[in-house]
Amino acid sequence: MDYVKPNQVMNDMIEAGAAKARLKTSQMLIRGMLSGAILACATTLAFTASNQTNTPIVGALLFPVGFVMIVLLGLELVTGSFALLPLAVLQKKASSASMLANYGWVILGHVIGCLIYGGLYALTATRMGTDMSHPLVQMIINTSETKTLGYKELGMSGMLLVVIKAMLCNWMVTLGVVMAFTSSSTLGKIAAMWLPILIFFGQGFEHAVVNMFVIPVGMMLGAMLYLSQYGFGKRSEVKPIAKTQHGLRVMEETAVPVDKRR
Repeated sequence: MDYVKPNQVMNDMIEAGAAKARLKTSQMLIRGMLSGAILACATTLAFTASNQTNTPIVGALLFPVGFVMIVLLGLELVTGSFALLPLAVLQKKASSASMLANYGWVILGHVIGCLIYGGLYALTATRMGTDMSHPLVQMIINTSETKTLGYKELGMSGMLLVVIKAMLCNWMVTLGVVMAFTSSSTLGKIAAMWLPILIFFGQGFEHAVVNMFVIPVGMMLGAMLYLSQYGFGKRSEVKPIAKTQHGLRVMEETAVPVDKRR
């Protein structure tokens, strides 16, 4: 059987986190760029499916393809690393400095990758800026405005709501990373990873990297947004902080049984 027992899953996660901490800066940046572009592409796929079927859950069913590709290729996705790097730090196999460096370089890579794909997609959807009738143009604009102005209208409650939805998202994203370790076969890994990602996307929780694509490309397409609104209405930094805090709490609890087994 290709099922991997929880004890081995935990050990594999620790080693994976330690390996991430040892990556070179160029590796983190390039892998982060590729992950950002792949997740952005999966987002437009999900939007396309939702628009064509008028059924958002269809888009949610397809979105996990991006996450699966990223994990199987061994790329860097910061929201997934929130599950692995803190665990390696808690087990003394990586330093806090290397963990934070990984987060910083990978996030920068995500931004670059999302912007590159976003620019190319905007040109594609608008036929090189000559036709704004593509249905996804308005869909992306509306989504980007909802993800910024919609929260800004709620004031501080909106900021709190962003943090809550980010934490709910990362429960599922980090679980997706964990589930990838529960099988030794490619098909098993794909099936296991698919479930948590479907759950978060289908419920509209907030994923930082998805928003690194949606909000900027919405602005490219004409969304009435400004950097000051982006900073107040939804700060990308808020979600990684919330997710890191959640990851540390979860991994602090799960690390205890590992010590006892030694």
